[in-house]
Amino acid sequence: MAHSRSVVVGCGAYLPETVVTNTDLAERGIETSDEWIVQRTGIRQRHIARADETTSVLGTRAAMAALDDAGLSPADIDLVICATSTPDHTFPSSATQIQAALGIEGGFAFDLQAVCAGFVYAVATADRFLTTGGAKRALVIGAETFSRLLDWEDRTTCVLFGDGAGAIVLEAREGEGTSADRGVLSSCLRSDGRHRTKLYVDGGPGSTGTTGKLRMEGREVFRFAVGSVTDVIEDAFRASGTTADDLAWFVPHQANRRIIEASADKLGIAREKVVLTVDRHGNTSAASIPLALDAARRDGRIREGDLVMIEAIGGGFTWGAALIRW
Repeated sequence: MAHSRSVVVGCGAYLPETVVTNTDLAERGIETSDEWIVQRTGIRQRHIARADETTSVLGTRAAMAALDDAGLSPADIDLVICATSTPDHTFPSSATQIQAALGIEGGFAFDLQAVCAGFVYAVATADRFLTTGGAKRALVIGAETFSRLLDWEDRTTCVLFGDGAGAIVLEAREGEGTSADRGVLSSCLRSDGRHRTKLYVDGGPGSTGTTGKLRMEGREVFRFAVGSVTDVIEDAFRASGTTADDLAWFVPHQANRRIIEASADKLGIAREKVVLTVDRHGNTSAASIPLALDAARRDGRIREGDLVMIEAIGGGFTWGAALIRW
């Protein structure tokens, strides 16, 4: 029996030209060092957007790269979802600004806010529209300018984050309804708002009337990330009838190398199957997974037919996982 699937047909990314190394941060007067940051996080550098590089600008460039990779034009897209916590404006959405910048006049566009888990949430959301006939092709974008939320006097947070954008094009195609199909095979999403104070921004239009700055209880986030989010991964495996042994690549949110490796070990995923870009991108929140997907596809690691797991946890807490046959 035919079964509709959301198939990845294109992938793209954009990183700002400005690169800031750990040494650069130390030289700017932040009480830190390259050794301290690398030992605790695995991060060596991050990209920082210029003043004129808004989230929608980054997202548009990533989207154009994804369309080019897919061999499609903007007119072929009828759904744009932008996962971001750093939109250009309170409204309109950055997705509509990307839609306009690309010259797309039909379809619909909206932002999705689930912090670092945003791209996984966006993939799951686009999949629902595509597999139920609500759209034919979707641009799913993760784009962030997190550097604008940072307190540059807080060395526990300002060294962790960077800016960037990544995108994929999903297309509705018919499959056989088995785990051998190309496309999104399963997804699982969770949230628990009781953990707000562990990772949050201390401002907003409805509370302080300001943008606010990022605040984090690092140890608590680490503990939750390693100990509590494996449920979505296990559920995604069960829903698709696959196991960790079937995986070609594990592409998690790029927040901290120690979290990534501890999670992979707990799940029985071999470390050689883990895609790591945190060393050169830092934590780019919702952009981190599509940036890592693009890097692994362009260097030849991810190939058509590979089973790929994406997974992330973000403030709230929000977390999720999705299995994709590339």
